Order: sequence, then C-alpha cells, then structure tokens
Amino acid sequence: MPHPTARRRARALAGLLAATRAASRARSLAATLALPLWASCLQALAPDVGSPVPSATCDDDLAPARAVSFQADVSPILRRACGRCHQPGGAGFDRSGLELSSYSALRAGGTRSVGTIVVPGQPCASVLWQKLGPAPPFGVRMPKGSPELPDADTALIHDWIAEGAPDD
Repeated sequence: MPHPTARRRARALAGLLAATRAASRARSLAATLALPLWASCLQALAPDVGSPVPSATCDDDLAPARAVSFQADVSPILRRACGRCHQPGGAGFDRSGLELSSYSALRAGGTRSVGTIVVPGQPCASVLWQKLGPAPPFGVRMPKGSPELPDADTALIHDWIAEGAPDD
C-alpha cells in the first residue's frame, strides 16, 4: 500500500495535470474563436484591388485573330534567317543535326531536340522558340552570330506553334 504522502502527491499531480489540460483546451478554444475575429480585422485593412485579372501565359497566341501559315509565314523566316547553316553541309546542321528546309525536316528535330523542337500548342516548351530568345536553355541564341530576329518574326513563329504548328 502506498504511503499517505505519496497518495497526496499523486492526487496533487493528477489535479495539476487535469488543470493544465483544461487550461490548454481553454487556450485552444480561445484561439479558435479569436481566429475569425482576426481574419475579419485583417480583411477590413486589406486594400480593395478588385477581382483577379486573368493573365496571359507564355503559350497564349499573341494575335488569335490571325492564323499563321507554315508555308506562307514561318518557312520564309526560317529559310532567310536559318537556312544558310541548318541545311545539309551547313555548320548548324553538322553540329546539331537540325535541318530547317521543310516542315517534315523541322518536325524531325535534331540530335538534341527530337520531339521538342516544336511542341504543338506549347511555344514555351519548344526548342525552336526558346533558341530565338535572349537566354536559351542550352547553347547560344539563334541565329548564331547574327542579330536577333525582328519581334514580328519571332511572334509569327510563336503563334504558329501556339496554334498547333500545322503543316499547310
């Protein structure tokens, strides 16, 4: 049988533990009840900036009213800006295996861009469009050693890819 002093200490400890649990539950309840009050106060202080505005993504067609043609729009740009190097015997072809003389050659990709040279509907995932920007994910900006393409040309290539990169 435990000593009477030990029993008193055990009862006191049990009472203290029960009081601590009750206090903890009370603090938790108070915090739970106060949270909506704080939230409403913070909401009242927040500026009214209006409804969210949908933003354009990198893959959105920049001029949806205009359909871009590979044969009429994109191919002439590729021939003019890239054709010297990206044809059999050219430095770009020898280095990358990428030929840009036809739709089927372009879609075949090069040694590092098979399947990703043009990702229909996703210009931002397409190596062709990435390489025209100022900071391509690998290698140098194209056309190598030449000025950047005019914005109108890069926009046409972007939109052609965004429109699904059709062969017309």
